[in-house]
Amino acid sequence: MIRTLAITPSYEAVIGLPLEEIRIEDYVWIWVDFSEPTLEEARKLDSYFHFHPLAVEDCMHILQRPKLDYYEQMQFLVLHALQKDTLEVVEVDLFLAPSFVVSFHEKAMPEMDEAWDRVLSVASKGPLGKDGPSFTAYTIMDKLVDQYFPSLFAIEDELAELESRGEKDSVEELMNQVFALRSRLLRLRRTVVPMRDLLYRIVNSQHLEHHAHHAYFSDIYDHLLKLADMIEADREMTADLRDSYISVNSNRMNTIMKTLTVITTIFMPLTLIAGIYGMNFENMPELEWHYGYFFVLILMFILGGGMVMWFMRRGWFK
Repeated sequence: MIRTLAITPSYEAVIGLPLEEIRIEDYVWIWVDFSEPTLEEARKLDSYFHFHPLAVEDCMHILQRPKLDYYEQMQFLVLHALQKDTLEVVEVDLFLAPSFVVSFHEKAMPEMDEAWDRVLSVASKGPLGKDGPSFTAYTIMDKLVDQYFPSLFAIEDELAELESRGEKDSVEELMNQVFALRSRLLRLRRTVVPMRDLLYRIVNSQHLEHHAHHAYFSDIYDHLLKLADMIEADREMTADLRDSYISVNSNRMNTIMKTLTVITTIFMPLTLIAGIYGMNFENMPELEWHYGYFFVLILMFILGGGMVMWFMRRGWFK
């Protein structure tokens, strides 16, 4: 689907003009949005706009890293959007020039619909003039970055819940959840950090026509800095939780091994006595003694009880 927004010289917004009927020089600026384009529609990037072949190729080959390329009187930007539940990355390509903005994305996205409505609302209330393309680019980036926060907040909520369940669930289950959260944070970081670097280039660029909205792009950059810091803090928290669970599991294993060692040590002399008198030699005078069985039982009881008392004094049962 291709939708168009054109601003006339009298600063009136015209929506839905067929692309073939639009002459860019007749308008102050235009926005053309390619949403889930067919192959025939995608070919218009070349046949109608005559964009650079490398830029068109980047649009067709998903998934590119967020970047900024300069061409003659035009900039090509690759942006990343995130789906909140799956953290799947969706690429959004922008062609930005003084007189037009062209956005291209393979999937329908609510963020792009929100950006469309906002730009249309601002354009219908007052003239954007020649700053329309940069304002449109800012609005698209702002909507994309805003959707990063719910994904990160959801992970932080799971972290807080995981921390409170530390005494209820098994260590193995908690460790699996911690590693799952670290994996999701890593996927989020792979999107946020490149986008942060891209916005840094935009804010410090002398080529982009965004000077009138420099403060707005700086605000997006600040949001990305905050997101990156939050991700790093959450990764450190998961590392601390992982180390804590490993320590708890190690302490439990040590306690179990200590208990088994104490029990084994107590039964070793008892086993020795039982083994000696369980041998089938005939020349064993003690076997003929009438009270020998009771004496051995008492001896084993005293020996075992004495070892238990000694271990308790040594603090081995604590």
